[in-house]
Amino acid sequence: MIDGVDRAILDLLVEDGRRTMTEIADRVGLSPSAVKRRVDRLERVGVISGCTVLLDHGKLGTSLEAFVELRFAGDVKVETIAMAAASVAEAQEVFTVAGDPDALVRVRVANVQHLRDVIDRLRRTGAVIGTKTLMVLGTWRRGADSGSTPDRLRARRSARLVA
Repeated sequence: MIDGVDRAILDLLVEDGRRTMTEIADRVGLSPSAVKRRVDRLERVGVISGCTVLLDHGKLGTSLEAFVELRFAGDVKVETIAMAAASVAEAQEVFTVAGDPDALVRVRVANVQHLRDVIDRLRRTGAVIGTKTLMVLGTWRRGADSGSTPDRLRARRSARLVA
């Protein structure tokens, strides 16, 4: 059972996964060992399934982010849809969805030409019968930036893709 203290611990970890048990303990009014036991339990029961690092993609040369909608023929299995982008290294995530489109693929690329190349590769995966590309202009993520609001989006360089 997850209680209010567990939720407060989770919120603090989502905001900054590198917080120490002592810092969390000070914020939730428990001892560091009690916080550690709770975090261990949350990991054991699968509420916390891992930790991640947020990267500055601009410094890595992949500052352009886009979602590519994929459409498939009606007889294509969901598993096939989910694996359609597995061989495309720039694909970060694939979301199979109900309705139109059949899937959304989040990609990270260096520039518009790179994006065009990725779209061409996605189209050549076999079962894809159509695509539509949506370029990300800015992002907001809950807990990623203390005090952030959707009004203060982190600006991203944008370009228009004509394909």
